[in-house]
Amino acid sequence: MGRVFIGLAALCICSHGAAQAPSSPAPAAAAPAAAASAAVGNRLERVEVSSGPSANSRRRNSTASKIVIEREELDRYGDTVLGDVLRRLPGVTIGGRPGRGGDIRMRGLGAGFTQILVDGERAPAGFAVEDLPPDQIERIEIYRAPTAETGARAIAGTINIILREPLQKSNHELRLTLGRDRGEPQADFSWTRNLQWGGPSGTAVVGAFSTNGGLHRRFNNIDTRTQVLDTTTGQTLDDTTQQGASLGRSATLNGNARLRWRASDTLTVHLAPFFALSHSDGRSQNTATGFTRFRDVQGESSGHMHNRRLNVSASFRPSAAETWDFKVGRGAFQSTSHSQRLERLKDVGGDTQRQQDDHSVTDDQQTSLGAKWSLKTARNHQWVSGLEHEQSQRTQLRRTLIDGQESPALQKFGDTLGSRTQRLAGYTQDEWSPSPQWSVYAGLRYERIETQSDAAGLLPDTRNVSQVTSPLLHLLWKPQAWPKDQVRLSLTRSYRSPSLNDLIARPTINTTYPTGPNLPTFADRAGNPDLKPELATGVDLSLEHWLPTGGIVSGSAFVRHIQSLIRSRIDLETVPWDDTAPRWVSRPRNLQGARTMGVEFEFKARLDEVWDDAPREWQALLLRANLAAFSSQVQGVPGPNNRLDQQPRGSLNLGLDHRWKAWGQNFGSGFNLNLVPATHVQQTDTLRRDETARRQWDAYLAWASGVVRDGINWRLSLANLRPRDALVTTEARYLDPTTGHALLTDTRTRNTTFRVVSLRADLRF
Repeated sequence: MGRVFIGLAALCICSHGAAQAPSSPAPAAAAPAAAASAAVGNRLERVEVSSGPSANSRRRNSTASKIVIEREELDRYGDTVLGDVLRRLPGVTIGGRPGRGGDIRMRGLGAGFTQILVDGERAPAGFAVEDLPPDQIERIEIYRAPTAETGARAIAGTINIILREPLQKSNHELRLTLGRDRGEPQADFSWTRNLQWGGPSGTAVVGAFSTNGGLHRRFNNIDTRTQVLDTTTGQTLDDTTQQGASLGRSATLNGNARLRWRASDTLTVHLAPFFALSHSDGRSQNTATGFTRFRDVQGESSGHMHNRRLNVSASFRPSAAETWDFKVGRGAFQSTSHSQRLERLKDVGGDTQRQQDDHSVTDDQQTSLGAKWSLKTARNHQWVSGLEHEQSQRTQLRRTLIDGQESPALQKFGDTLGSRTQRLAGYTQDEWSPSPQWSVYAGLRYERIETQSDAAGLLPDTRNVSQVTSPLLHLLWKPQAWPKDQVRLSLTRSYRSPSLNDLIARPTINTTYPTGPNLPTFADRAGNPDLKPELATGVDLSLEHWLPTGGIVSGSAFVRHIQSLIRSRIDLETVPWDDTAPRWVSRPRNLQGARTMGVEFEFKARLDEVWDDAPREWQALLLRANLAAFSSQVQGVPGPNNRLDQQPRGSLNLGLDHRWKAWGQNFGSGFNLNLVPATHVQQTDTLRRDETARRQWDAYLAWASGVVRDGINWRLSLANLRPRDALVTTEARYLDPTTGHALLTDTRTRNTTFRVVSLRADLRF
């Protein structure tokens, strides 16, 4: 009964990579316990032999708090984008419409607070990592606190995505997926191929190549209402509704390879090319009613993206305890987009038309260098020191035509903006295990980032330098009296540097009010070259209890004190791009600071781990739950709800997975419920943003046809089973500079969500 009590008390607690479905590897230490308990009753125990470390062992052996997600978890629900996988993890939320994915946020914090790496490298600007297909990923490592080696630009945490490695049991893996999203067709494919050649045995070079592509059509509604009320007189100054729809199409092709050449017993060379290509186009149309200046709007857009990167690394081991690693990387990112907006304007003499064409090209070239030295001493010290250098050069070309003519406002700033960014980092860290019960990690990282721009027109040349030194300390304690328990404590300093667009962005003029006075909810946007980095001092505490066959019950808490918080403020400015009237402009600025804290709970176990007398057919039922709660307070912004931007109060996931037999077939099935409560944020003293709660049900059914090796594995996935509309409300209060009256602007946007159904076939041969 004691184990039943533990299971019920931990119902809102979750685990990552802890207890796996019946086919997942179990820790080696669990095998004797499994065999012993099997002799007592009729419980089903897992005993598997794995050639490499499992997700459980990677997590348990890490001094820093880490969660590891491996292939089984990535495949379970048949997701086609990475964001859908991550939103089921504790403390991870996703922006965008439910069921469609979006930007990735740890502890409710995105926009640079969460560091996202691909094979240990920062993803290039403009590349949407959340859209990376899970089929290209080997595993995901999530660090709740920064380390010197992974980098300190991680106030919320770090997500490191490891791309596919060679297959273990087959030479080919082929997957085909067909689906429907609100009746629109979707198609995806992926193929992974093992590579081996050279040497006497034909294995001097080994590796794998993986490629993935997709064709998608997405429908979105347009439903926005804007009201402007003069609260001084009670008069309604504006009440406009825009309703319509958009349809977008996209085609993607991604690929990566991981090749290893063992040149000698002491030297190994790794080659990792990567590419991502995409094309998209779309059309939209909406009709406006009320006080609007236009009757209807038609839009067309198209875009291309090319991202290519090659990483070459060498590992030299002069002795079993010493390793030297060197790496060089070269990448190129290019994005081209074109959009056309046709407005039918209301005019006294009848309808007139206004056409705006925007064309932009972004070209980014990156080069990275790195060297790392590792030494393991006889006294259980693991020293790691390294240097990193990264340089990128970006050229942005943007052209705006209004009725076929250059925009007089933007022409003053020129069409081309060039910028250069250099990053230099050095770090050292030592992991020491003075006893089987204690592990200590101490690290120090220095990072310097310099950004320069070569502007034209009215934009001045700018130079911004940020330097941060980050001391880091992690402690791991394994109590001798409770060998299956672990306690972790982290004291860290992390930071977030201003983004390039925040520093040197060319002004963006709002298309609804392109000239003359505008409204705060339709503000122009511009950069701020004087921004300073945000600095965060953090404390993390976590406790883990491992169950007999790999399940886990854990809880963690964190606090972050952030200085020089960056937040966009909307102010009325006299601007050089409009001489007729002052304009409301949104610019990023450094505020006083903020504090955020939270708790996260995890639970993951088979039913027979928490219920001794579970029926035999239900013993392998996998229970999953996680719960997170967040709180934050921004200084200098009046409450209530003066929270960090778009940070929810928490998240909840509940799930079940089971394998069962019927009609002579083995089936796997499961469901997951994801809940994110409503968000209410007072962004500035005059601007407030509210978003309704998000609730998403997912389910899957998996089965196999044919023999294990040459058969087909099928998976039917259903995402967002009960679609709910998402409502976003923005409220702005300000003074009219001409009348001195207090005005209230209220904008409500309703986003419709849809059920997504897909069927995937998986072949290994």
